[in-house]
Amino acid sequence: MMFASGNSSSHPLSFILLGIPGLENYHFWIAFPFCTMYTVAVVGNIIVLHIIRTDHTLHEPMYLFLAMLAITDLVLSSSTQPKMMAILWFHCHEIEYHACLIQVFFIHAFSSVESGVLMAMALDRYVAICFPLRHSTILTPSTVGKLGTVVMMRGVLWVSPFCFMISRMPFCPNNVIPQSYCEHMAVLKLVCADTRVNRGYGLFVAFSVVGFDMIVICISYVMILRAVLRLPSGEARLKAFGTCASHLCVILAFYIPALFTFLTHRFGHHVPRVAHIMLANLYLLVPPMLNPIIYGVRTKQIRDRVIQGCCVTDP
Repeated sequence: MMFASGNSSSHPLSFILLGIPGLENYHFWIAFPFCTMYTVAVVGNIIVLHIIRTDHTLHEPMYLFLAMLAITDLVLSSSTQPKMMAILWFHCHEIEYHACLIQVFFIHAFSSVESGVLMAMALDRYVAICFPLRHSTILTPSTVGKLGTVVMMRGVLWVSPFCFMISRMPFCPNNVIPQSYCEHMAVLKLVCADTRVNRGYGLFVAFSVVGFDMIVICISYVMILRAVLRLPSGEARLKAFGTCASHLCVILAFYIPALFTFLTHRFGHHVPRVAHIMLANLYLLVPPMLNPIIYGVRTKQIRDRVIQGCCVTDP
């Protein structure tokens, strides 16, 4: 095996991604639903971005955050799916070392960004429902931009040490990663050195990012629930719940598989590998696919624009 050597580390020139171990005979057919979901994710998020960009009445906090979510979903799904299609359809299992670290960075950085955007959207719903008359003055376009910048910088600054620390460590002769993309824990298992600092930092990032975001989201929705239950009209309560329903669906679609994948990597030694790897793939693909569908169906303004774009009327 060819290794590249440096002053403080040695690493393989490339890794081998197995795809979905245990289902090699079905790789060709498994690729079709994954390709379909990826296509829906790309087309759906591009449509959402186009609608928000071209319709100036949608340049409000809720839709600006939705545009951030769409961009994040495009990056997150595109960081893994093209290579996965190449593995499943064309048996292109090899990935260059630095390309693998870049994939690690994009997966974890933009997972952090997605979590941060969902937190910001929860804050937007809280302000819109609890302080409706001050919503436009509290969440100005400038404030939305600053929140987006902070969320992006947090993802970049928190995740960059992953790649730096791994690049300084020696690797074992085994260069096989038993899944379809490079993920921090999967790459870390190939290191021939003490990885306790890396694992500890990984836990710190997970709990400081996802833990903090989930706490803010939960507090926001507790306050929203209290405010909604005080509304005198049943119709008003129903409308308020309706504005939050799509966001709650998106939150559940992202956090449930994300937490399962994270916990399985560290504690789920008895979880079948096939189930773990399949869910790890779906975790990076299903939320980007569902988000534009959920918001397209639940958000009247976006739904109306899509219908207008699809319907051709005679002059």
